[in-house]
Amino acid sequence: MKKYSKEFKEEALKLSDEIGVKKAASQLGIQYYTISDWRKKRKTAEAALKPVLTDDELRIRNRELEREIAELQRANDILKDALGFFAKDRKK
Repeated sequence: MKKYSKEFKEEALKLSDEIGVKKAASQLGIQYYTISDWRKKRKTAEAALKPVLTDDELRIRNRELEREIAELQRANDILKDALGFFAKDRKK
């Protein structure tokens, strides 16, 4: 198995982002699956670096979601009442 430098991998990934994995692999003379694996590893590493919310941020987000749920429940109740109203009207 051949080892590639970090710089080579970074440049190969940039090229694959620009022109696609198959073309980049062909131009660089390496296997398609090699660049594909590098891309998967990069995606996994980026996902691991996403910031975690603090307790205060989670509480704020939770309150926002609770408000949104309440609003949607009110809208559903209005729609149920309207459906009942129109259903009575159709029976006549």
